[in-house]
Amino acid sequence: MATIVDVASLAGVSTSTVSHVLNETRHVEPETKARVMSAVQATGYRRDVLARSMRRARTDSIGLVVSDAGEPAFADMVHGVEEAAAQLGLSLLLANSAEDPARERAAVEALLDRRVDGLIIARAAGSRAGLLERIRGQKKPLVLLDRLADLDVDQVGVNNQAAMAALVGHLTDRGHERIMLVSGDLRVSSLRERHDGFRAAMLQRGLEVPASLLCEGTVTAAATFDRVRPLLRDPAAGPTAILACSTLLAAGALRAVQHQGLQVPGTMAFATFDGFTYPDLFQPQITTVRQPAFQLGESAVGLLMRRLDNPSAPTKVLRLESEIEFRNSTEYPLHQ
Repeated sequence: MATIVDVASLAGVSTSTVSHVLNETRHVEPETKARVMSAVQATGYRRDVLARSMRRARTDSIGLVVSDAGEPAFADMVHGVEEAAAQLGLSLLLANSAEDPARERAAVEALLDRRVDGLIIARAAGSRAGLLERIRGQKKPLVLLDRLADLDVDQVGVNNQAAMAALVGHLTDRGHERIMLVSGDLRVSSLRERHDGFRAAMLQRGLEVPASLLCEGTVTAAATFDRVRPLLRDPAAGPTAILACSTLLAAGALRAVQHQGLQVPGTMAFATFDGFTYPDLFQPQITTVRQPAFQLGESAVGLLMRRLDNPSAPTKVLRLESEIEFRNSTEYPLHQ
């Protein structure tokens, strides 16, 4: 196994210079640094990461806990975190809470036991604020991702209400007034923001939202199908358009629409947040609010490193803007 002496010999420098390059403890001329790194690669030398982390009081690792790694938007967020961490030479430890607060707590405890330098969390539905206080009590930097909270911690998400207002405007401009919202579990802050944004946008346009046009509380595609299907049986009272707040909810609602023999587009307009993978391969092509999911992940890492470098910095909350991809599911005006 190669040693630091082997690296120094091949690079033509002292072992202390190699140490300074690898641990970034002193300025080293770029040419010398390049020779050292080339020698590291050539010899296959591996640093004692544990010893280095003990000296620096850091492990060069961060923890990420997401509520559903299978959701396309979360998968892209994870990718963004991974890429940003890799660029900084950080290891990433990933856990999936599967929307279970108990699993979320266990994942956080396990990551704290592994002495990660900080945590990024997209909270599970029903997550307890006490868990976040536990992290802060450990003096670990914390960033909330996507699902934000009324807490004095660094956070990054999207402007859900603005995106929902734009969707409502798009549909009402095409003559739709009976719009159904499939909002899911309102304990999830991002879904609650979309729900509130929808109601505010409808109210601003003087449109009522009867209970029969609000589908709340479902957490699976199957449950959403069962909830939405009976609400579509009466064409006179039912919706002419449906907005779904996530990909999972959209899948169940679309199945209900098809089960009732309704056509999208045609007799029903349809739009969703997040959307499906490879949307152009499917019919109908669904109008989608596309979150900048990759950038959300990158920004979360940036906030975490900012907090690590400056623990007393003011709390920062970032709200990125989404993009609406208009497709043929909402293309036609009502009764065209």
